Amino acid sequence: MKNMLSVAAVACLWLVLAAPVNAAEGNIAAGKAKAGMCAGCHGTDGNGMASNPLWPKLAGQIPDYIDKQLHDFKSGARKDPIMSGMAATLSPADMNNVAAYFSSLKTKPGAAVNAELAKEGEKIYRGGNAKTGVSACMSCHGPSGQGIPPRFPKVSGQNAAYTEKQLLAFKAGTRTNDGDIMTRIAFRMSEQEIKAVAQYMAGLH
Repeated sequence: MKNMLSVAAVACLWLVLAAPVNAAEGNIAAGKAKAGMCAGCHGTDGNGMASNPLWPKLAGQIPDYIDKQLHDFKSGARKDPIMSGMAATLSPADMNNVAAYFSSLKTKPGAAVNAELAKEGEKIYRGGNAKTGVSACMSCHGPSGQGIPPRFPKVSGQNAAYTEKQLLAFKAGTRTNDGDIMTRIAFRMSEQEIKAVAQYMAGLH
């Protein structure tokens, strides 16, 4: 178990050191002006919309992570019919500024809907599953889910439905824009484990 966690931690560290950092110095005011078109899905405060929990919270997210995802949507490396269209109109400077703006907002605490499932998810998040080779989520996302800049996103308080959707996409291999770490980990997770981790992350603070 310790060896598995060590390998995951080293892999995460390597990606952190190798990833470019550029969004942290974006113009927040310019980002706010441009982010008006984002409010319909991500909320005026960046905390998503209760009407559709499949749309993620962006408030407080690591700026370089947001910036990268926007570039990936524009290039087609990450596919989503809505976001691809949105990102198509953004310049690199726009993406940088929007990322800085959403990062500056405060995340509203989330909560697990299913407490029992969240308990199961906590075990996986903190200890992984040695039998199936699933490493602990906190190796890359941190004990409190705050992420590790610039590559590994904040997951605390995120909508469980969105997290579950992304983990299933990694598992199926339909999302591959963030390297193969998440693809390999999610592939080894059962759908029950994915649901459990998503519930736990929703209430993690």
